[in-house]
Amino acid sequence: MASTKEHVYFLYKYHQIQSICTQLTKVTQSCDHDAIPMSFIPKREISEPVSNEKNLDQLPPSYMYSMIFKDIVLEIDDDDDAKSINTLVIYCRQQKIPGIQINLLQSAYHQKSPVWWYSKSMFLHSILNRALRLLDMEAMIKLGFFIRSLHLQLEQLHQEQSANFQQTFTVYRGQGLSQQDFQNLCDSKGGLLSFNNFLSTSKRPFAYVVSICKYLLY
Repeated sequence: MASTKEHVYFLYKYHQIQSICTQLTKVTQSCDHDAIPMSFIPKREISEPVSNEKNLDQLPPSYMYSMIFKDIVLEIDDDDDAKSINTLVIYCRQQKIPGIQINLLQSAYHQKSPVWWYSKSMFLHSILNRALRLLDMEAMIKLGFFIRSLHLQLEQLHQEQSANFQQTFTVYRGQGLSQQDFQNLCDSKGGLLSFNNFLSTSKRPFAYVVSICKYLLY
């Protein structure tokens, strides 16, 4: 039989591995958070007529692609969610997503809202963000029904809640930027900053401070 010393050693190693896995998960989430693609449109380009062909040529390609895809996805009228979910399930199995998470999505998708699914700590959030970040058309098409549902729910929530806020208010989000992106941001003051993603924010400045401290520590 194994000795008490061996049991203690096993538990010690187990907790070490568990701690490493937890840290790897946090690092992965942080990388996904900071890898959100951004497009910077200078003020002079958005103040001139959009029909100007020269201005269109100067817009970032990723911005143009994402806008075209958004228009296509939101215009699709497909009420067959069951078929769309099955198509997504097949794709997720090919991507080696844990079966327990896929089964949960397949069996309980209609029991929760799109916002709930997006904010839940599982594969749907990361696979969607990755598809949007890389402009992975195959994945985005498979996720099209969910993107559309999420957009429509956020739009509905905005309409319902906007009446309760007569004045604008500030929300906070910590975001890592490369030196080049930071310079582009400074050069585009007064222009347009486009995120190719669904952004999570908070009314608490603390969320912003925590993000800043994280970068200072690393």
